[in-house]
Amino acid sequence: MSFSTFGNDLYSGKRSVPVVPQRRRFYLVSLVVLAIAVGGLLFKGLNLGLEFRGGSEFRVAATSAPADYEAKAREAVRSSGEGNSANITKLGTGTIRIQTERLSDEASAKVKAALVQTFGVQDKDVSATFIGPSWGTTVSQKALQALVIFLLLVALVMALYFRTWKMAAAALVALGHDMVITVGVYALTGFEVSPATMIGFLTVLGYSIYDTVVVFDKVRENTAEAFANGRSTYAQAANLAVNQTMVRSINTTVVGALPILAVLIVGIVWLGPGVLLDLSLVLFIGLVVGAYSSIFIATPILVSLRRRDPAVVDLEKRAKRSQAARAKVAARTGGTGSDSSDESSPTAPSEPAAGVDGEATAYRPSGAEGVDGASTVTGRAVHKWVQAGQTGQTGPRNQPKRTPKSRR
Repeated sequence: MSFSTFGNDLYSGKRSVPVVPQRRRFYLVSLVVLAIAVGGLLFKGLNLGLEFRGGSEFRVAATSAPADYEAKAREAVRSSGEGNSANITKLGTGTIRIQTERLSDEASAKVKAALVQTFGVQDKDVSATFIGPSWGTTVSQKALQALVIFLLLVALVMALYFRTWKMAAAALVALGHDMVITVGVYALTGFEVSPATMIGFLTVLGYSIYDTVVVFDKVRENTAEAFANGRSTYAQAANLAVNQTMVRSINTTVVGALPILAVLIVGIVWLGPGVLLDLSLVLFIGLVVGAYSSIFIATPILVSLRRRDPAVVDLEKRAKRSQAARAKVAARTGGTGSDSSDESSPTAPSEPAAGVDGEATAYRPSGAEGVDGASTVTGRAVHKWVQAGQTGQTGPRNQPKRTPKSRR
């Protein structure tokens, strides 16, 4: 079975992924992952970049970095007598970056001279820069302000658009889920947090809320239909909405993640640490986590928040009565008809029977019930002149008969 067929079956209700009925399992999975992420933040912490903690940075623009560049750079810093620790990385194919704690001008000159001598380059090929922590502090404050404003606007807009604060609350819980897990991945893996990471982090939150809004819009459509006809419960209508948007969410995530993954691989293999790598890394992690939360977390939380609403409780009673009545009809008719699929997907659209104007045209064989008892499967009486076996009419009504081949 192809992926497109699977998606069509999910949309029509022929197949169903029990996201809402088994929501406690997804809650448990998320709680375990959240606990691991919080543990990483508490016991390991984030690897903040030089822009946030402050310090000195040296760059050696060599034509090609030697294989043991890290050991040589560390030995050069140690031999100068300045800097107890150094973070050494390779940028691209030749440039070597050395980051240390804050050094005085005299100490920076000693480290620079040691690097020139160790790598055999000219003095102009080694640059020394001091970065103060105040710049990183300003970036952090602005990012937190942007995050708070973003969350407030999201809550306000969603509450007005969907006309219920519970959808806004469910969306914010899903956003918090994405934030904690993404930050926890950085803490556990030791990836460096740079200003580009903060920008990518805010971008990911925008994608996550967009995907959640698409799912919630379908939930609102299905639940409104359920309240109108009383054929399904709120949970069943919401689960069908998740199934109908699942393939779309997966496709969007894959299409968005593939180019980001390509940039990430290029950054790791060829370019090394930098803005491109930091931005692509947080985007890739956030896209995957955001897709998971929009499918398996946001809607189940919404159902949990609304399950005690009087309107939802009344709908559940109506739906159970409707489904019980349809089950009795299906049992009397031998399980045939469109009602046979109502239990698995009560809101799934039924396919019309083949025939003229969507009406079933299968006739009972002549003689089965006599002339007077002939009828269609819809129960309508059939005229004796047009009973099966007594007419050559095989196409639509009121159409001329085709001339037999023997007389053409």
